[in-house]
Amino acid sequence: MKRKILRILLLLVFSAAMAGLPSCRSAKDAGEARHATERIHKNKKKKKKKGKKGSSDEYGRRQSDLSKSDNRIVKEASGWLGTPYGYGRAEKGRACDCSGMVMSVYEEVTGVKLPRNSAQQQEFCRKLKEKDVRVGDLCFFATGKDPDKTSHVGIMIDDTNFIHASTSKGVVVSDITQPYYVRTFKGFGRVPTD
Repeated sequence: MKRKILRILLLLVFSAAMAGLPSCRSAKDAGEARHATERIHKNKKKKKKKGKKGSSDEYGRRQSDLSKSDNRIVKEASGWLGTPYGYGRAEKGRACDCSGMVMSVYEEVTGVKLPRNSAQQQEFCRKLKEKDVRVGDLCFFATGKDPDKTSHVGIMIDDTNFIHASTSKGVVVSDITQPYYVRTFKGFGRVPTD
């Protein structure tokens, strides 16, 4: 019993110590990530200052700013919230992975059949600059072992929030300005619908 307690305490101390260590990224990478986060926050503040009239939803999106297609994409993606994670699956309410959810949402709403994995989905999409991103566009991340390979995808639902299938939490809404997503961010893309 004492050994178990000692092992748990050592594990907790080790985990706490590791959490305090700086990441393996270079100072240049950390600086770029910090600048990207600052740009996103600055853009968010500018958009709030404009003070457009109209009703807003729970994520601060003004309904008048969204096209019918954008609204349908967000509504369909929101219907997946709470779906548990399941690698290689795409069943709303049962289990899905990130690319399976994105593929299913777009096929349901637009009829466009996306490739099955996130790297191929990024290649399929039109690359976007941050200033051109709108609701319904995709955001891509390199969350796997290879920092250069896209391995995760989500759907933007406003300036900073996106819906995606997290391996640990299932389908959730996350903030793209969080340090983890800033560090692993690979780009934005728009699904060609014509």
